[in-house]
Amino acid sequence: MAERYDHESIEARWQGVWEEQKAFCTRGEAGARKYYVLEMFPYPSGKIHMGHVRNYSIGDVLARFLMMRGRNVLHPMGWDSFGLPAENAAIQHGTHPAKWTHENIANMRKQLKRMGLSYDWEREVATCNPDYYRWNQWIFLKLYEKGLAYKKRSSVNWCPGCSTVLANEQVEDGACWRCASKVEMKELEQWFLKITAYAQELLDFTYKMEGWPERVLVMQRNWIGRSVGAEVDFKVEGTDESIRIFTTRPDTLYGVTFMSLAAGHPAVDRITAADRRAEVELFVSRVKGSSKDRTEEAVKEGVFTGAYCINPLTGVRVPVYAANFVLMEYGTGAVMAVPAHDQRDFEFAKEYGLPVKVVINPLDRALDPGTMESAYTDDGVMVNSVQFDGMKNAEAVEGIVRLLEEKGAGRRTVTYRLRDWGISRQRYWGCPIPMVYCASCGTVPVAYEDLPVVLPEDVSLTGKGMSPLASTPGFVDVKCPRCAGSARRETDTMDTFVDSSWYFLRYISPKELKTPFNSAEAGYWMPVDQYIGGIEHAVMHLLYARFFTKALRDMGLHGFDEPFRNLLTQGMVCKEILRCPVHGYLYPEEDRDNRCVHCGAAVEVGAVEKMSKSKKNVIDPDRIIREYGADTTRLFSLFAAPPEKDLDWSEEGVEGSYRFLGRVWRLVVENMELLDGRAAYDPATDGPLDGGLKDMRRVTHGTIRKVTQDIEERFHFNTAISSIMELCNALYQFPGGLDKTAGPLKLKVFREAVEAVVLLLSPFAPHIAEELWERLGNRVPLYRTQWPTAEKDALVKDETTIVVQINGKLRSKVIVPVDSDRDFVERAVMNDEKSAEWLNGKTVKKFVYVPNKIVNIVVG
Repeated sequence: MAERYDHESIEARWQGVWEEQKAFCTRGEAGARKYYVLEMFPYPSGKIHMGHVRNYSIGDVLARFLMMRGRNVLHPMGWDSFGLPAENAAIQHGTHPAKWTHENIANMRKQLKRMGLSYDWEREVATCNPDYYRWNQWIFLKLYEKGLAYKKRSSVNWCPGCSTVLANEQVEDGACWRCASKVEMKELEQWFLKITAYAQELLDFTYKMEGWPERVLVMQRNWIGRSVGAEVDFKVEGTDESIRIFTTRPDTLYGVTFMSLAAGHPAVDRITAADRRAEVELFVSRVKGSSKDRTEEAVKEGVFTGAYCINPLTGVRVPVYAANFVLMEYGTGAVMAVPAHDQRDFEFAKEYGLPVKVVINPLDRALDPGTMESAYTDDGVMVNSVQFDGMKNAEAVEGIVRLLEEKGAGRRTVTYRLRDWGISRQRYWGCPIPMVYCASCGTVPVAYEDLPVVLPEDVSLTGKGMSPLASTPGFVDVKCPRCAGSARRETDTMDTFVDSSWYFLRYISPKELKTPFNSAEAGYWMPVDQYIGGIEHAVMHLLYARFFTKALRDMGLHGFDEPFRNLLTQGMVCKEILRCPVHGYLYPEEDRDNRCVHCGAAVEVGAVEKMSKSKKNVIDPDRIIREYGADTTRLFSLFAAPPEKDLDWSEEGVEGSYRFLGRVWRLVVENMELLDGRAAYDPATDGPLDGGLKDMRRVTHGTIRKVTQDIEERFHFNTAISSIMELCNALYQFPGGLDKTAGPLKLKVFREAVEAVVLLLSPFAPHIAEELWERLGNRVPLYRTQWPTAEKDALVKDETTIVVQINGKLRSKVIVPVDSDRDFVERAVMNDEKSAEWLNGKTVKKFVYVPNKIVNIVVG
């Protein structure tokens, strides 16, 4: 009886071999071209999920393939290990974030090694370690020196019940996720990084990044949001005050009928009339206290301030309102309102009985403000606009802006939707901001030689109030770096996106002691050749990483413009939702024969959605690896869908992948007597082949070519695996069968094809491939073996199959020599029995031949 496929012992063995041999430690092979492949590093939550499995398997296929292609591959892994979840877990479980985090890292590292991933673990980084985050602080100081880091007041989410600041994701429907108190907005001093200094360059390069998905580039362009328009000053009647607005529609200036200010606009307090103050202050307090995103408020609300401002072009006074849909974070925090030509302004005007003035008519009719049911926002002809009447509105823009400049009331300008990056977090588990506050010297940066500012571990975490760092005297109380007087440290920590904005550079030289990374090494390895991760990071991590790369370039630390040459955004892993009418969402193991294990109620099978702990439609990778093996788990995640598409989970699909590996196993093990000691076919020494053996060799080399192209050019791993499966099936139906009496040429062709199956399978299922490769008598392990090359001569076909269509329907097929001429093919078709059945007694009116492909015959 043949030896069974024991995935558990095989995988454990080869993982041990790889670790002992340091198989994937990056080596600088002489003359080898570099390739840096990187998957987005994970947050150490404690356990990997199927999304991790898919993401890392994609990167591992590419890394292993390129190693075998002779490239010098860098394939590192690390941990995005600061963040709020660790702090919350510490509070919940009565442990310390550091302990929780490092235990999770150890567990997840073990899981990733169990998957057989080809990481260079000698380059591992964890962002919560001082030897990493000291360079966060170093970079922050450099940004501060260049005016790219600064402090200002800004709004945060505040929970009065917990007496603490909340991250946006901790606010659920305007309430605290923990205690359900209504969340308020509170102004605090915050540190910002001036990403807006690079807005135009970040935008310009999105048109040069050919290796990125267009969808991601469009998202970044929209996030940066470049707008060309004009800044206009409206003087406040009876005061020296002016309100500055930015508009992309100078052509509508003659139609302004009121002004809208953000509730937080500083002018609101200064211009509000005494008899309006109580109502305005109540409104402002209510709006500023809301944590909702007010840019899309369903109900447009406002309050009249009692003040008027003057339209600089018409001299008309218009009322000034504080409104809930205008934000200080966008534009200038003030909006000129043109109800006839802006839907939001139109709704507000109708709600508060404000006038509507038309200044652009459609080409075919005149608008009546009294009968308009919505704003007219298309192009048209200017009306009620003095000297610009009769002009097309787009053509009038230039003249209106010039008039504003002549009057000293405005200027043409460019603005961006992008806002500076607020990095202050009033939490404990993050990188300390290296600044000190001195009564004499003001804000003072920590000296470089005193870095890192180490996050203390002797703190009390309660979840109440501000960061516990503020009440840790040993951390807060410090000498001023400038005057040596008493001072206090900054107690905010950095946004964790800072940690991930340059980690790919630290991998290059993780033990560098003088700078964040070695510039010469960065010159060799960067940019990352292939970056792999989720599209949810399109406008945060990916944009911040691009900003950091450009800022570090301008500090002279490297010479490239963009961090990632190519980007792959893999699809999600999805599974149907199971629900019990009594117990709600169920885990798969809580469904037994379509009945809830808790109450016996019938289980409802819902839609297929992204795997989510909250909906319990998750699969534990540990269980799949334990039952089927890492190779099967990897293979299914790569075979079930193209990398960029969503993958629907299927237990049957997993079992199918396992059965296929079993077939590969038996193909080798059950034929060892025929394969052992046998060399593969070599056309240079073994002579020509005939018939079925030549066809078999063509299939082998066609598969080599197809798999190579699918991995290298298209990332179509699913079709690559399908091609390997087809080759395996062909070997089970080897021409003429196989036994001890088979001739030497037949066995050599068989050996060559079997070796091709194992070689081609190795990036996808490396453990079984290494085991079978060794059993075939190969002494050099697969990870150091050259990838096979398709031989051109083996791909040449002597014969080809021609499809025969008669009156548009498939009727037969004929086999003819490749490149046969029309006359030869016509004779072959006329002599073909199946074709003759449809041609006898009929007149051939047309005979069309597409060489080597098809014949179309029209008969009557």
